[in-house]
This record gives sequence, C-alpha cells and structure tokens, in this order.
Amino acid sequence: MRTVAVIPAYNEADTIGPVVDETGEYVDRVVVVDDGSSDGTAAIAREHGAVVVEHVFNTGVGGAVRTGYQYAIKHDFDMVVQVDADGQHDPAKIPELLEVAKDYDMVIGSRYLNDSYQNYSATRNVGIRFFTEVVNRLGGIEITDVTSGFRVYRVSMLRRILHRSDKHWAIEQTLEAAKRDFRITEVSTEMPVREEGDSQFTLDTFVLYPVRMTDTILRVLLFR
Repeated sequence: MRTVAVIPAYNEADTIGPVVDETGEYVDRVVVVDDGSSDGTAAIAREHGAVVVEHVFNTGVGGAVRTGYQYAIKHDFDMVVQVDADGQHDPAKIPELLEVAKDYDMVIGSRYLNDSYQNYSATRNVGIRFFTEVVNRLGGIEITDVTSGFRVYRVSMLRRILHRSDKHWAIEQTLEAAKRDFRITEVSTEMPVREEGDSQFTLDTFVLYPVRMTDTILRVLLFR
C-alpha cells in the first residue's frame, strides 16, 4: 500500500518544517499544497523534503486538499493521510489511523471521543455538533466530528467523490461518502488549540458558517 500525506498550508512557515519531518516518518511521500502563502511556507517545506504544489492565490482548505487528492490519484497512491500544517495533528497517530483504514474507506480523527474538544469555544462546539448531527441523519452514519481535518482515505474512494466546495469540503465530502455507502469510522485523536499563526475560524467565517454549510448540504442532496 503506497501512502501519501497531503498537508494544506497557508502562511504556516513557523510550523510546516516540523510537521513535514514528523509526518514523513510514517508515509511514503509528503505533499504540501501551498495555498497562496506569502511567508516562505513553500520554500521551508521543500527544505524539509516535501513535494510542494503551489497555488497562485488562496482558494481555501477545500481547494488545497482537492489539489492534494488529485496528486494522489495521478500518481497512483493507495491511501491519503490528511494532516494540518499548524501542528494540531500529532503525526505519531498516523500508524493507528492507517491500521484502522485497512477495513474502511475513510477514517476521521475525532476530538469528541476524548476531552480535547473542551479547549474550543462553546460556540464552535455547538456548530460542529450541530452539523455533525445533520450529516449523521442525512447520511445514515454515526460520527462525532465531521469538521475534523485529520483523516485517512482510500484513493479509490476519492476518485468517485472528489468534492467541489473550497470552504466546507468536510461536510460535502463526508455526506457524499455516506450517501454512496462508503465505509466511514473514527479514531479518538487529541487536538489542542493551535499555538502558532491564525485560525481559519474567524468572526466572518462564523457568521457565514450556517449559510455556507446549508448550501453545501443541499448541493450534495440535489446533485449527487
């Protein structure tokens, strides 16, 4: 089984080096998708041995991971490990995720199977729980953390459900996989609040979150 790590990154120069180094211990190749950074993220990732694919402008996490999936498909990898560039995801957890993925098409690292979710704001937790429940009901699955970006995928599945949304890719991807009866499970994974850089979860994204999520869900249900 050939495994590639996909790391979406936007202005993560302070953390990308160690993340590439540690992730590279558990996969065959590390691909960093630099999503229009202006701080040297791409150069640092290359210095640490990653293959770097650069976007001319920022597309959002969904656009970055889609590029990474396309790389995995093009280069005939079997499994994709998705890891955030900010250091929140512990690469030492990758072997466990890959082991579980032998029997599944998608494995999600969940903050809600342990206590790390308690470090997030009450508002954020309410939003995550609400849309997780929506996906559970519409998709006929039982998961706890639909927005988690620490995941493992079987590439054969990604060939069939490559998402279109750049902003809320996780909702679209997970619901699409569930509706197509792909096998989905979770593994308890602690994720501390990020210590470096800026979170993508801002006041503006929070205000637009319900509208964008609803739009994403409707597109999956209407056009799948």
